[in-house]
Amino acid sequence: MRRYGKNPDEDDIRVRPNRKGNRPRTHIRPKHEDASEGMVLTVDRGRLTVLVDDRIVMAMKARELGRKAAVVGDRVAVVGDLSGKKDTLARIVRISARSSVLRRTADDDDPYERVVVANADQLAIVTALADPEPRPRLIDRCVVAAYDGGLEPILVLTKSDLASADKLLETYSTLDIPYVVTSREEFTDGAELARVHELLDGKVTAFVGHSGVGKTTLVNALVPEERRRTTGHVNAVTGRGRHTTTSALALPLEGSEGWVIDTPGVRSFGLNHIDPSRVILAFPDLEPGTVDCPRGCSHDEKDCALDAWVAGSHADPARLYSLRRLLATRDRREDD
Repeated sequence: MRRYGKNPDEDDIRVRPNRKGNRPRTHIRPKHEDASEGMVLTVDRGRLTVLVDDRIVMAMKARELGRKAAVVGDRVAVVGDLSGKKDTLARIVRISARSSVLRRTADDDDPYERVVVANADQLAIVTALADPEPRPRLIDRCVVAAYDGGLEPILVLTKSDLASADKLLETYSTLDIPYVVTSREEFTDGAELARVHELLDGKVTAFVGHSGVGKTTLVNALVPEERRRTTGHVNAVTGRGRHTTTSALALPLEGSEGWVIDTPGVRSFGLNHIDPSRVILAFPDLEPGTVDCPRGCSHDEKDCALDAWVAGSHADPARLYSLRRLLATRDRREDD
């Protein structure tokens, strides 16, 4: 039976030292006001690689953080050995509030959300125009996740030497999403690098896409040569790529202040965690029309006030159609 309650840190209670006799037991945790600030670059089996100033430091999460996990992009407070030397280990004692969060679930029935990236400014949705074929439903899901998490979506269409991008771009024209159309040859000779750098300069951009679309090849063209990752190939039978990226990794954008975050290829992008009513926030031109909506309206219902408001020439009907298509994303299979 515990004799002293949960807090033995009182003057009139004798606290036994631990068995080694080098430190008295206490429930008071250190505040670490002098901790250094850093950015999480990658996470691997409980060990986190953190950028502190200009040094790469290996760290682990402090026990007082409980089950709260740090992810790539997190701003953290670090104490301990920050020299970055081999076989040294620091400790993460605080995780700062996040400005944005990219989340997904394994599928639409999974109640457990996974935080993929924190504090990213943009989400680059990488899609091949052929080999493998584009999956518009997956693009829709990534767009919804970006809007919900506070990220600006960007379309990056690869392998334009194999198929035209016109049809796919027409589908998303009313969303005003920035886009880049690329091919392997254009990145080899640098023809499109200036355009991509313009979109990524000074920002943190997460790259997402299913395997085989050329996501890692694209990232490798944007980062210093010594930081490039291994790439794979597309299976000629299944039309699917092989997972060569197994964990998210933040890499510096070459010749810029920006960062790119390469994430593992996804087979599916579940949206069980998404609140449909939040998607309207990405459509400021339609938001005034929701004033007369019933309480709890998801803006995809028969009694939604948006239909009458748009019909009164207050907004472009194509924008409402795009909103409704995104809202219906959770009810569609990704391969429809």
